[in-house]
Amino acid sequence: MTKFCYSDYLSQFRNPGRKLYNVVSRRREDSWRGDGTKEPEDADPVICAIRRGDVKALQDLAMFSPLSLLKENKDGWIPLHDAALCGQTECLKTLLKAHPGSVDKRTLQEQTSLLLAVSCEHLPCVRCLLELGADPDISNNNKETALYKACELENLEMVSLLLSYGASVNQRCAHGWTALHEAVTRDNTEICDILIGAGAMINPAHTYSIPPLNVAAQKGHMGALCYLIDKGANVNMQTCDGITALHEAAENGHKEVVNALLSKHADANKPANSGLLPLHFAAKYGHHEIVSQLVSVTSRAKLRHSWISPLHLAAEHNRHAAAAVLLKAGADVNDTLAHSHSIQYPDQRATALYFAIANGSTKTAEMLLNAGASLSLDPISPLLMAARQGCVRSVSLLLERGADMNTKIPSFPTAFPAVVALCMDNLPLLKCLLNHGCDAHSCFTCTYGQARHPLPDINNGFSSCSILLNESMALLNSNESSERTTQFCEWISTPLMCEWAGPMIDLLLEHVGQVQLCNKLTELLDSREEWHDVKRKLLSPRPLLHLCRLKIRRQMGRNRLRSITSLPLPDRLIRYLSLND
Repeated sequence: MTKFCYSDYLSQFRNPGRKLYNVVSRRREDSWRGDGTKEPEDADPVICAIRRGDVKALQDLAMFSPLSLLKENKDGWIPLHDAALCGQTECLKTLLKAHPGSVDKRTLQEQTSLLLAVSCEHLPCVRCLLELGADPDISNNNKETALYKACELENLEMVSLLLSYGASVNQRCAHGWTALHEAVTRDNTEICDILIGAGAMINPAHTYSIPPLNVAAQKGHMGALCYLIDKGANVNMQTCDGITALHEAAENGHKEVVNALLSKHADANKPANSGLLPLHFAAKYGHHEIVSQLVSVTSRAKLRHSWISPLHLAAEHNRHAAAAVLLKAGADVNDTLAHSHSIQYPDQRATALYFAIANGSTKTAEMLLNAGASLSLDPISPLLMAARQGCVRSVSLLLERGADMNTKIPSFPTAFPAVVALCMDNLPLLKCLLNHGCDAHSCFTCTYGQARHPLPDINNGFSSCSILLNESMALLNSNESSERTTQFCEWISTPLMCEWAGPMIDLLLEHVGQVQLCNKLTELLDSREEWHDVKRKLLSPRPLLHLCRLKIRRQMGRNRLRSITSLPLPDRLIRYLSLND
């Protein structure tokens, strides 16, 4: 489900004038250039006269060659634009006296001389152009007006001048921002005061508009925020996607802004269109202090009716500090995702613990387990997801907390522990599982033994897939199941796995006694010369020391093996039983 990212949208306007500024800068450098090389000064007498501020030369040209004053270059610039760019007020007057109708002539970028003069902060030129009839509301190709640019530059005098000549205070740029938005994003309350005095709308009339208060909250500008509230800004106004100022402050970590909004009766229980409350935003982005602020004013009933809990979001994004605050406040560690949203995930994940494991948030997962997170509420065991990701740390954590390493993959039965199949090319992970008591012996139990194995059934999908969990996810969503139980020798012989057969079988043999390989595994080991040593190991009797170790491990049971390092045993004995000696 795609979510409209409001903060990304706002970030487009952190410096929206940069594009025009760059155009102006390039124009300053290139105004005397044609094909990329500097032209002789006498190549364009009008531009040369403007650059020198030579009004007399312009007057002569206006008399003897008036059309030269309207000559356009490849960018649609006429001499009037250059005069505005250079701040040559007297040249402007001369050019407009000769051609008064050119005052609002636009470049190919739809820039007028007034917009260029404002962008370069040439106040006398701006006053001159306005006096001679320039329209202050003509915008460039981004729909930015002269007033908008003046606010961007925080030029108080220019803002007042443009407004005195009737500039429209509520005209919007291409992205819906007004001059007030631009003043707010710079936390300039003086300009805000002038604009509001001129009729700027604090609360937009249309739901698709972005309230200036949201901009202040997103930027963390306390001055502009408090000013707008004092002037009547609606603290609970929502954008088209339901975002309020409190959502913005919570997402961006501005705790002082959150306090200010709450003190002005901002509603912490007003959900966005996505169904998320400000508390969800704070948890998702890991602002634990704001989580503390919001958790006490957020309705438990509203949270229960949300499709996802803040704890889920904290777990998904590894925000362990935020998760700790939520748990301390009484969040249900075993709360499950709403079924309507759970089924949108291929694995139908449900718990915050699974979210943490699926996103590699081991530290948060440990916190959730310490708080009593269940390992059995998800359709697919969190252990299988951890193994699929190849995260040894997460697998070890789950095994130490009692995860069943012999758990099956739903809808896809195997004759050996499914978690082994998810180790893929990860031998350290396989060793971790075996050291914790994974059933290695079942990998060498084959229905066919020394007899010839039947050809694999190409219709069961397994021969072309080495990632069993992906198969299971597909089967979960289709409500189908595989009727046939897959054996270890069949899985290890698949094209994508056979490259790892030798090292995996060698490691498995370290955790079993005397076994006999089936015909398929024998052929597999014979296919590579470097794996002959593995086969020779099988032909020799297993050492008594090794057999005794296996016997002791079986007697200890898996629960003790999980915590073997904490047992009151000598270090050498622990290393021996852990197969590290």
